[in-house]
Amino acid sequence: QRLATGCAVQVQGQLVHSLGKKQTLELHAQHVEIVGACNPESYPLQKKRHTFEFLREWPHLRSRTRTLGAVLRMRNETLQGFHQFFQENDFLQVSTPILTSHDCEGGGEVFSVVTDAPQAAADKAAGDAFFGRSVYLTVSGQLQLEALAASASRVYTLSPTFRAEPSQTSRHLAEFWMLEAEATFVSDLDKLLDLSEACINSVTRRLCERLPDDVALFSRWIEPNLPARLAALAGDNGSSFARMTYTEAVEALQRAPVTFEHRPEWGANLQSEHERYLAEQHCQRPVFVTDYPAAIKAFYMLANPSSNTVACTDLLVPGVGELIGGSLRESSEDRLRARMVAAGIDPATHAWYLDLRRFGGAPSGGFGLGIERYLLAVTGMASVKELIPMPRLAGQCDC
Repeated sequence: QRLATGCAVQVQGQLVHSLGKKQTLELHAQHVEIVGACNPESYPLQKKRHTFEFLREWPHLRSRTRTLGAVLRMRNETLQGFHQFFQENDFLQVSTPILTSHDCEGGGEVFSVVTDAPQAAADKAAGDAFFGRSVYLTVSGQLQLEALAASASRVYTLSPTFRAEPSQTSRHLAEFWMLEAEATFVSDLDKLLDLSEACINSVTRRLCERLPDDVALFSRWIEPNLPARLAALAGDNGSSFARMTYTEAVEALQRAPVTFEHRPEWGANLQSEHERYLAEQHCQRPVFVTDYPAAIKAFYMLANPSSNTVACTDLLVPGVGELIGGSLRESSEDRLRARMVAAGIDPATHAWYLDLRRFGGAPSGGFGLGIERYLLAVTGMASVKELIPMPRLAGQCDC
């Protein structure tokens, strides 16, 4: 049998220190057995650099390449790092549902869940027969986390999340993984920012300590400035993330000596170009932007006193833009109900969520972080499509 790229082999020999400059060890083979042959004429991966666009056509094979193999290791270490941080900080890991009857974010970009059972198909015109109501794939487990935090005080979940978003940008996927954390008796937004920053510091330091070779690979081939970016995310040398209000951010953008495609105005969402400018040029480090206008944020966020803003934050990081979104939660049933009505949400559809305020609710706060976006920051890769093993996006759901 011919030994070719792609073959699965078993090799017996002696592992020795290498005199070569490119590796520390080498294997002196004494016996090689091909256990899985591979036809080099039809195997799509060759001994050369392939573009990531080409590799997306082979999602079931692309992790065999050096860079995407390193992505798998970085992803594994990232997930383990988040688990370690929250376990060491007395958070309880919980499982939030994948099927849900509400759209937590209110964006409407949801996948509806249906069954192909014959009876359900017959009843389709009359409504959703299986559950008795419309049901969707989750866009966030936050509301359920709030319910569980009322029991366990500090909880987190790490699970897949779904957005029916047709966007083909480098920052969006139809299926991605979200870390979400919630803690009760939190009434100070700065405490939530401190927790978020400590979390990012901890996981980034772990990556640098445990995967130095992979970090070096990304620094050499993907993003030369990666060491400086990682140092900022890890909080090396006592550095900390910047903090500014939304109002201060808009003022900084309006003074910026650059021309934006979207003119920054108070009351409008910050665009990706605004977020990148604030993190990469204005602050030149990760920055928490806080206290956004209530009109552009979710109904459950706590209103700031004497202001038309809410106690919330987005963490913006160089190379990515928004990485974390978090807030304090409205703890008053009456005010929460009023916010629902103002947002066009029927309170009856969220009766259970209002119950959390009726029956001994405590002030709480939490945040969510997209795993693939974090990996963007720590690898320097250009797209989240390379940072999940088998990407799902509009027009693509292979293997």
